[in-house]
Amino acid sequence: MNQFFKKMLRHWKLVFGGLVALFIFSVSVGISGAYVLAHTSTEAFCVSCHEMSYNFAEYKGTIHDTNRTGVRAICTDCHVPHEPGPLVWAKIKATKDLYYTYISPSLDTPEKFEAKRAHMAQNIWRQMKANDSQTCRSCHRDDKMDSNLQSEKAKVRHAKAKVEGKTCIECHFAIAHKEPEGPGPAELFSNTAAKPE
Repeated sequence: MNQFFKKMLRHWKLVFGGLVALFIFSVSVGISGAYVLAHTSTEAFCVSCHEMSYNFAEYKGTIHDTNRTGVRAICTDCHVPHEPGPLVWAKIKATKDLYYTYISPSLDTPEKFEAKRAHMAQNIWRQMKANDSQTCRSCHRDDKMDSNLQSEKAKVRHAKAKVEGKTCIECHFAIAHKEPEGPGPAELFSNTAAKPE
């Protein structure tokens, strides 16, 4: 009987040691992952690639950068989901940017950036249309909007957009960045809706 308890004790030490090691490993991975997510969500990180400096320069001084309330939206507030799962997925998908930045530079001059501006903007508009302008709504909440503080024109347009099932990006675009040449969201979405599948 004594031998049995010795074997059990030896077995539980291994199990306990393994669990402690797994716990330490999990905590380390979790902390490292949280640090990476937080660091890659800073404005400084976003504009550290000179390709993004083109957009950053035009963002400076816009209503999202400087305003009467002092509430500022940075790159990730508008361009990255805020929920944990979609946030991690967006960061994983963004690793392709490393290829286009360092291996096969496709935006390394202002001219190349301008040539792709409309395509990039339209991709963002499509994403925002598909997710009902989710990142906009993380700051601009319908249930907290006081229509009494809006102009008559804004009240009418917001009511009409609600009835028509429109989302923010269909009217509010080119606010933080220069408007590209070509169709805006209204034309883009009316054309895609009319196209046969």
